[in-house]
Amino acid sequence: MQRQAAVGRIADPGFDGFKLGVLEQLVGILSKKWRVTSIYYNDINGFHNALIHFVKSHRQAMSSAPSPSVVRWNDLTHPIVASLISVIVNYGGTFILVFQAAKVVGLSPELTASWVWSISIGVGVTGIILSWISREPIITAWPTPAAAFLVTALANTSYAEAIGAYLISAAAFVVPGLSGWFERVIHLIPLGVAAGLLAGILLQFGIGAFGGMSIDPLLAGLLILAYVVFKRFSARYAVVGILVLGLAFLLIQDRVDLSGLSLKLAAPVFTMLMFSLNALLSVALPLFLITLTGQYMPGMLVLRNDGFRTTANPIVTITGLGSLLMAPFGSHAFNIAAITAAICTGREAHEDPPKRWIAGIAAGIFYIMVGVFGVTLAAVFMAFPATFITTLAGLVLLGTIGGSLASAMADARTREASLITFVAAAANITLLDIGSAFWGLVIGLAAYAVLNGQRPQKATYTDALPSVIKRAN
Repeated sequence: MQRQAAVGRIADPGFDGFKLGVLEQLVGILSKKWRVTSIYYNDINGFHNALIHFVKSHRQAMSSAPSPSVVRWNDLTHPIVASLISVIVNYGGTFILVFQAAKVVGLSPELTASWVWSISIGVGVTGIILSWISREPIITAWPTPAAAFLVTALANTSYAEAIGAYLISAAAFVVPGLSGWFERVIHLIPLGVAAGLLAGILLQFGIGAFGGMSIDPLLAGLLILAYVVFKRFSARYAVVGILVLGLAFLLIQDRVDLSGLSLKLAAPVFTMLMFSLNALLSVALPLFLITLTGQYMPGMLVLRNDGFRTTANPIVTITGLGSLLMAPFGSHAFNIAAITAAICTGREAHEDPPKRWIAGIAAGIFYIMVGVFGVTLAAVFMAFPATFITTLAGLVLLGTIGGSLASAMADARTREASLITFVAAAANITLLDIGSAFWGLVIGLAAYAVLNGQRPQKATYTDALPSVIKRAN
């Protein structure tokens, strides 16, 4: 009986002292080997130090942490499906911007494939490392607002100068990660404001799920009806059900053309970088600000909203160093995800939060698979109809939207400030090329300060008396 139970489950890779020691030794050996072979030794060494610091912080926390839970075979289905949907939404919904930017610069097919390779491999590897060590679903991705920005910014910048700008922007992310100030900023945001911000950001996706009814009523209607039915009779399998049903529907209708698909391995192409003041001001600086405010901030709030407490410092540091290493091969940046992360951090990924880290590992593997085959596999996800992707993403995120709204409205004292944050973020404000996540947060914090900040009290006669007289009275 015990033997069968052991076969029927997979041990959770909790980091006991032995495994932590092995990881430290492995990273140390690799860094020593790369000292001689890599022209980016300083970047590799920084990555090594950040990873070791992350491991040691978890070693110190092990004594107070609960014993790791057991992951069984039937625990794998939902996290893997959630991660697959997350990857499909990421590639199918926004990756076309990367191809548009590559077209603006006039990149060859080889350089475009290298861009896809570098960003997919980088996202996959950093996501796996962070999720494995923290045992939380740390989903990494490329910054969608930054990709949209590059479509116009690269029109007046050479590709070599853009690569140099990518390096400067990536190096700038290492500073807040190592200094720890970004984590302190996150902790200053009130919980109600954070929940309202997240609900406002995700609201557009929920609306998009039902907006598809006017474009493709049959497909959108089928997915919505199936979601409601699954939720009524088997809520746990609702996400799996609508994904399988939707794919089957598209294949039956022959709406996904895979006849011209041929898997070809992608090869990274190194580009010698150039630095220029124009690229620094017009590409590097906006890229840093857009990614920091539009991705890192809401991405950390997604984790906080679902009860995960991994510090932002190693996430910012490791993704920043990873971006630094992959920039010469075309990657503009990668960071912690926000929208697609919410698919993997909520109850849809698993009822038991300590087992949702599996989604982070699975997403990383899917990203690496796409990166290995470059443009070919990415094109498969982009072949899905837009209505399928928007409806699927919106339905999966309904639970997160509802939970965020409930958290935002829970405290009567901060309810109005949280509501203002929600509406401001949902308004999709764009000013100075900075997206709604930043402005929603600024407006929400301003409203919170005015409505809930301590007002100055008028000094009374008693307050003006010396303390000795007060005690005598």
